Parts: sequence; structure tokens; C-alpha cells
Amino acid sequence: MRDSIQQGLSGVLLDWYNRHAREMPWRVGPADRAAGVMPDPYRVWLSEVMLQQTTVAAVRDYFTRFTARWPTVQALAAAPDDQVMGEWAGLGYYARARNLLKCARAVTDEHGGTFPNTYDALLKLPGIGPYTAAAISAIAFDRPETVLDGNVERVMARLYDIQDPLPGSKPLLKDKAAALTPVTRPGDYAQAVMDLGATICTPKSPACGICPVRDPCQARAAGTQPDLPRKAPKKPKPTRYGHVYIAQSDSGALLLERRPDKGLLGGMLGWPGSDWSDAPNASPPFEADWQMLAGEVRHTFTHFHLILRIWTASLPAESVPEGLIVLEKHAFRPGDLPTVMRKAHDLWRDR
Repeated sequence: MRDSIQQGLSGVLLDWYNRHAREMPWRVGPADRAAGVMPDPYRVWLSEVMLQQTTVAAVRDYFTRFTARWPTVQALAAAPDDQVMGEWAGLGYYARARNLLKCARAVTDEHGGTFPNTYDALLKLPGIGPYTAAAISAIAFDRPETVLDGNVERVMARLYDIQDPLPGSKPLLKDKAAALTPVTRPGDYAQAVMDLGATICTPKSPACGICPVRDPCQARAAGTQPDLPRKAPKKPKPTRYGHVYIAQSDSGALLLERRPDKGLLGGMLGWPGSDWSDAPNASPPFEADWQMLAGEVRHTFTHFHLILRIWTASLPAESVPEGLIVLEKHAFRPGDLPTVMRKAHDLWRDR
């Protein structure tokens, strides 16, 4: 009886998806899928990496630019790091961009440019964790893996009225999601649940009246759906401080640095600066008449808020310190900078 109820729920969701699937540039819709069109694993992988911690609306343009410039995993693997990091600027979580290149090169060098089609093999690739491996395996290769993102967690928590807060309830939510994952059309089913969470079973004001699984939804029956999933209280984010130094020559050349591969903004271009801490030490890149600009840059990362003060000076005619980069005016593109460094540039430019 239980299995038939679960299969019934999966079938209802697939029927709903057949009619209401969202159109996305990386998705093969249910009608095309039924006609035998299979998704491109490269596009599925790229979209899943981009969508981590980011919205569909924010990703669409980035995905379109990436795939126009690098239409295959081999093309991406051959791309210069700076170009890829520049195209990624603004999406945040820059370790994803570094791992994107590592993964593309591993697929090209170790797998002949073809993505492996099983969860375990995908999990061995750089930058692919359990969620991404399950999503690629299900969506690209139609394997019955359990795909658990924020949307699916919310649907499961409400469908079964699970009161335990996240993140502790993740194993239970995954068990519920696994029990509903069908052997037939698991890729479409995974996307159906994600679409349901994104469009109907939304975090606030869920549209229960038009939900295809409203009748068996236990939270709806109990009236608890607006409160689910519960989440453990978050610790307040600390605030850190820092200094950045922007120097320009008479010809317009600018002084930058490449940040270490590990850590925040790893591998990205940025302005030389101090550490980010409660009381950062001033550390200008060379001796000069540095002037602090009025105003400050504020930016929020996942785990802390950051406030930066901006200092400016003239770039010396003699050689600059080792490890720093002088970019001539024609070679500098603010869009290649990560968001916080672009904010600093904009404040400096406006002053």
C-alpha cells in the first residue's frame, strides 16, 4: 500500500511537470525528452554548478554567455583561467569557478571529453559533491538518484509535516525524497519536485490551492505549511574590516594582485590590501603619499560582513614590488573583478 501511494505521488508530480515544466536554456523539456532527446551532460553540469547558492534568474545570462563562448567541455577546458574567472565575476563563490576549470580539464584529460554517467564516478571529479553528482546522474543520464536541494527539502518537509529543524533533519528529508524517486523518468521527476518548490511550494505564501499534491500534504492538513521547513537559529554574522590600495600611473595603468588560490576570492584579480579582521594592519604595497577616500565599501559574504576603506596614490615610475601586476588602461576591465573589488573600483572612480 505504501509503495503504491508513493508511486501515485510521483506519477501526479510527473503529470503536473508535463504541463507546467519551466523552460530553461539548459533543460530538455518533458515533450522533447519523451521524443528521445537527451540532455547534454556538459550543460546540465554547468547549470548545476552555477545554480549553487544562486537563483535561476541570476544564472540565465551567465549560462548563455558561457555556452556561447565555450560550447563544449573541451572548449572550456582549453580556456585561459583569466577569461573564465572574468566571465564568472559577479556570480560569487569563486571556488566554484576554479573547480569548474579543474573539472572540465579532468573530464577532457581523463575521460576523453565525456562525462561519466554514474553517481560514484561523477563524485570523483573536482568540485562535484553529493548533490551535484546526484543531479547530473538523474537529469543527464536518467538514473534514479535522490536529488535534494533547498526546494526539495521544503516540499518533503511540508508533504510529511516534518517539524525537526534543518540542518539536522536533512537525513530524514533525504529518506523521504528517496522513497518517492521513481525508476521511470527519474530525471524529469527530480526537476518536477524542484519546479514545484520554486513555483508553488515557495518559502513564503505557498500556493496550496493549485498544488498537485495538496490532498496528501500533511502540513497543509495540520496548517503548519507556512512554518516549514524549520531551521535552527543562525548565529549573527560578525563584521570584519580591511584596507585596499588603488594606485594609478599617469597613463592610466592600475596596480593589481592575484589572490592566492585558496581562500575567499581565490585566484581572482583584486586590489592589494590588508588582511580582513577586527583590527587589520595597514599594509600599503609601496611607500607613497597614500590618501584615504571618503566613504567605505560594504559587502556581505556567506559568513561575515566586510567593511573596506580605500586608499589611493600615484603609481611609481620605477618597478613595482614583486608579485603585483600592472595592467595598462586598455587591458583593464572592471567586470573581471569580483564584486567586492568592483565596488572598491567604483567608489575610487567616483571620488
